[in-house]
Amino acid sequence: MASVCVCSDYFQVNDDGELCLKAGTMGLRQTLYFKDVGTFQFEKADYPWLARVQVQVQGGGGGSAGADAAASQTVVRAGGAGGGWSQTLIEVGALGAVETIVVGAGGTAGGSNAGGGTGGTSSFGGFAVAAGGDGSTASQSSGTTSDGVSGTAGPFAGTGQYSSGGGAGGSGIRLSGTNGVSGSGGDSRLGRGGFSRASEGVGTAPRGYGAGAGGALSFGNDYNGFDGGAGIVIVEMFG
Repeated sequence: MASVCVCSDYFQVNDDGELCLKAGTMGLRQTLYFKDVGTFQFEKADYPWLARVQVQVQGGGGGSAGADAAASQTVVRAGGAGGGWSQTLIEVGALGAVETIVVGAGGTAGGSNAGGGTGGTSSFGGFAVAAGGDGSTASQSSGTTSDGVSGTAGPFAGTGQYSSGGGAGGSGIRLSGTNGVSGSGGDSRLGRGGFSRASEGVGTAPRGYGAGAGGALSFGNDYNGFDGGAGIVIVEMFG
């Protein structure tokens, strides 16, 4: 009769005589994606096989300012900054019974000559925290002479074993009363900023998660900015 040997590095027999995988040797078993803005709870008791988690947190991107130039004049706006990003690996013993997850919102679009809003912070407990990007300001007044507006500085790196700040929103330039270029939105680790524009119109939409909105441009009409990209929290669970 043939016999079967089982590797003790990966298997064990429990008190009921059942052959089981050893915790911590199974690799990646499940991934949770928290894409909706808000606050959520992670309870480790829901996953009795859990050995460790790797979490990524992406902060929300900054919104862009609105633009409303006087007739036959120009206003350009900078882009909003991208949100920060953090990642960390956590052993199950270090986790609390319940860890709070926060997904940051994208910064709001600015209305007529109003600045864009700041993106919200995303976090997984206190283990990984990533700040949102600042919105662009409505710093340039209406005019016809050449004039530049500075870009929007990105946030610093947050909390985590590996973290990075968000990308800066692009600067804009007015060349005349009928010519100018707005700033592009700042990139994030998990998203791309809205494009810069040379034709008048509203701010431009970011792509992915946590990037900044592109700036609005006006040659005498009233245009809003655009919302920054919302953040995301990704939880990879290893058994």
